[in-house]
Amino acid sequence: MEPRRILLVANQTAGGAELKREIRRCMSEGPCVFTLVVPATPPSEQGEARDIARGRMESAITKMRQMGAEITGVVGDASPVLAINDVLIEQPCDEIILSTLPPGMSRWLKRDLPHRVEQRFRLPVTTVIGDREAARAP
Repeated sequence: MEPRRILLVANQTAGGAELKREIRRCMSEGPCVFTLVVPATPPSEQGEARDIARGRMESAITKMRQMGAEITGVVGDASPVLAINDVLIEQPCDEIILSTLPPGMSRWLKRDLPHRVEQRFRLPVTTVIGDREAARAP
């Protein structure tokens, strides 16, 4: 059986419990190969966007591999849509999972990113709502 290729898109929620729960659910349904893209969005905190995104990506990948996930990661463009596009050019995927902050806090939800991604890439999109604190938890 060919594994499902799943693109994970996350930034502040990349290491969170909600996204890990979704990854476990996917793995329970059969073989999966994941790619995590962390858009290098300009942070509100101090630091360089790509460095912050790389740190989040590396931390999240370590946690996901400990769960048994086959996963690679990439730091993407600041625009989540462009970051997704860049990854899909190199590696086609079967579905996309967007992990975002809750409504009210999420710029991605304010900009209707889940719907825009689904329309643009014509792939199934699952939206996972997480929180910033979970992304920083050990």
